Amino acid sequence: MQTTIERQEVKVEKFNYFVNGEYKQSKTEKYNEVCNPSTGEVEGLVPCCTEEEVMEAIQAAKTAFPAWSATPVIKRSQVLYKIRQLIEENIEELTLLVAKEHGKVLDEAKGDVLKAKEGTELACQIPTQMMGDSLMNVSNGVDTVLYRESIGVFAGIVPFNFPAMIPMGWMAPGAIAAGNTVVLKVSSATPRTALRMVELYKEAGVPDGVINVVTCSRNEAEIFLTHEDVRGITFVGTTNVGKHIYSTAAAHGKRVQCLCEAKNHALVLKDAAVERSAAGILNAAFGCAGERCMALPVVAVEEEIADELVSAIVKLAKEVKVGPAYHSDSTLGPVVDAKHKANVLKWIEKGIEEGADLILDGRDVKVEGFENGFYIGPTIFDNVTDEMTIGQKEIFGPVLCIKRVKNFEDGLAKMNANPFANGSIIYTQSGYYAREFSKRTHGGMVGVNVGIPVPVGVFPFSGHKNSFFGDLHCLGKDAVRFFTESKCVTTRWFDDEEKKNTKVSTWDGTM
Repeated sequence: MQTTIERQEVKVEKFNYFVNGEYKQSKTEKYNEVCNPSTGEVEGLVPCCTEEEVMEAIQAAKTAFPAWSATPVIKRSQVLYKIRQLIEENIEELTLLVAKEHGKVLDEAKGDVLKAKEGTELACQIPTQMMGDSLMNVSNGVDTVLYRESIGVFAGIVPFNFPAMIPMGWMAPGAIAAGNTVVLKVSSATPRTALRMVELYKEAGVPDGVINVVTCSRNEAEIFLTHEDVRGITFVGTTNVGKHIYSTAAAHGKRVQCLCEAKNHALVLKDAAVERSAAGILNAAFGCAGERCMALPVVAVEEEIADELVSAIVKLAKEVKVGPAYHSDSTLGPVVDAKHKANVLKWIEKGIEEGADLILDGRDVKVEGFENGFYIGPTIFDNVTDEMTIGQKEIFGPVLCIKRVKNFEDGLAKMNANPFANGSIIYTQSGYYAREFSKRTHGGMVGVNVGIPVPVGVFPFSGHKNSFFGDLHCLGKDAVRFFTESKCVTTRWFDDEEKKNTKVSTWDGTM
């Protein structure tokens, strides 16, 4: 795999949208710039698809649904196996695409693609996952069978931060394997990976119209929330938008799962393995430049070891190599674009204004030869208090806040006071406190000495509170239930005596 890209004249590419098995040029006059965050250079223009083009994608998915849902589940599974194979065969190309358009360093970018492969592998298991239940002789001569059936058109509204994993790991594979069809509204900042991967779906034998990809603004995306042919929506993004999508789409009778913001905390007890905990915290706080809802932006540490832990984290943070995402020696790449960089810098200024101690400042980091890239180095605030917004709201950048707490109970209370509850972590060698923490934390995904407690995809991505709106989570058995609906068939067959019976009870023999 190429790990270093030489600087050369940049060719700006104009992207299309993908509907009914082919790329189409949009009729819009509005295009958004797609940057390489490592260089700051514009490398593409992505269309803001018109309302008519979004509805065209929905219609294509609706038209494709009857034949695809009628395709035997084993055959659908075989198509997913082929998709998995093609992801493996093209993993180096896809990794570089993610690195170039998002700014993840190579290991992180490859992990993004591998998570898409993991979601595809789970979808390959759909024949056993869609199996229903049955019970013979539930009443005299009566049998009942529960089937799981496809539903229809699903929309996926995708954020910028995981160009492969979220659309092509969390959304498309499960929906398609279950016999549904999909319209993905991918991020205009990072559209290239999904637009490339949809080619692999077509190559694998996914019929035209089963998967469609558009880019548009929030105005056009509103169509998904009310369109009568869209049966369900998966959204990943900010909490305010998630609340709007959930309330609007649910009011229109749609299935909805909205995965939203987070402010994950780690509680570090005085018996923790300090050096190893610091390494885990560093990875969790600054990996993917902090642009993930399972990042670790806050550490609550017992006062007795706070100085030691903070010193260890700062030492490791100073060793981080900030550089272009596709250089093999870079360990921290840029944030996604200039606007997001400006927003993170405002948060750092906010922390200073609120009186937190800025003990490591990443604002002035310079990368030689890439001065126009969107770089922010590891940034650490100490002595963050409950009143400071930097310790309460999502920053989505490489910024770590240290809160010093008296003990376990004080730390747990501060964590649980936060309105978000995606993940929570404890670093300790105490089985008792680990168990107490696991029971009492509000976080839906809990790590015991694990800085990024995202479970493998056979389990759900189970955020709580203002981090999630819906009933069924993404991935795991929840995903199978979300993408299917149950149908119960109750059957009886008449023997010779019953054939003569002219009187039928109110419950027709089912009680």
